Amino acid sequence: MLPTVKIGDTDVTRLICGGNPFSGFSHVSAELDREMVEYYTMPNLLKCLDACWANGINTFQSRGDRHQNRLYLEHRLGGGRMQWIAQTASEFRSIEGNIREIARYEPIAIYHHGSHVDNSWHKGEIDVVADIVKCIKDRGLPAGVGTHIPEVIEYAEEKGWETDFYMACFYNLARGYKSAPAQDQDAYARDKFQEGDPERMTQTMRQTPKPCIGFKIMAATRKCETDEMVKDTFQWSFDHIKDIDLVDVGMFPKHKDQVKQNAEFVREILA
Repeated sequence: MLPTVKIGDTDVTRLICGGNPFSGFSHVSAELDREMVEYYTMPNLLKCLDACWANGINTFQSRGDRHQNRLYLEHRLGGGRMQWIAQTASEFRSIEGNIREIARYEPIAIYHHGSHVDNSWHKGEIDVVADIVKCIKDRGLPAGVGTHIPEVIEYAEEKGWETDFYMACFYNLARGYKSAPAQDQDAYARDKFQEGDPERMTQTMRQTPKPCIGFKIMAATRKCETDEMVKDTFQWSFDHIKDIDLVDVGMFPKHKDQVKQNAEFVREILA
């Protein structure tokens, strides 16, 4: 198993498998979205989770919708031992109802969807997120907040929210209202992966006493042109976060065994 840190009382490997590819969200193009959806049939999803475990990764993160609930259920019924950190699916009419349903599948933690959090920030309604955090805590689970905006984490800490961890995007893709790609075909065209963003977010992560999970560290494939670039990005990421922080990387092993390669890079870096 790769080195671990604690999320709540649970040991979680410092590399976890991200869920965007599982649901066909590439943050690149509609064509790559479609390729991911066609590849990730349920058998291939289950195969990826088994590969994660075999390569020393013990946790994945994905949306808490009916599709991903079913994935985790089938994995566990088949004897799988992967742990699940669930993200709220903010398209549901009732976020609280969504949290109650997710909790039935026994994830190790739930966090609130970053785009919904960030849009609440831009609308001046960020304090409603504190109530969602409390709803997660009321289910007896560690509660997190996802965001692309460093100031959101700083605000939550200043206000003493009940958060146990943060999902922190290395790139601020929410400098204004952020639409979902499922609702807006041009959403990806507005994603701006600016060079200074990882430095700003990792600074906030280091200053936050709670565990933070860095995601989109590879800028949604933009730092994956070569194996050396991938390894360098992992190295930079771990050099700039706390010892209790971890990274979340989406994996798409259709063309290359990304699960094995990512685990090998992280194992070497953390050795």
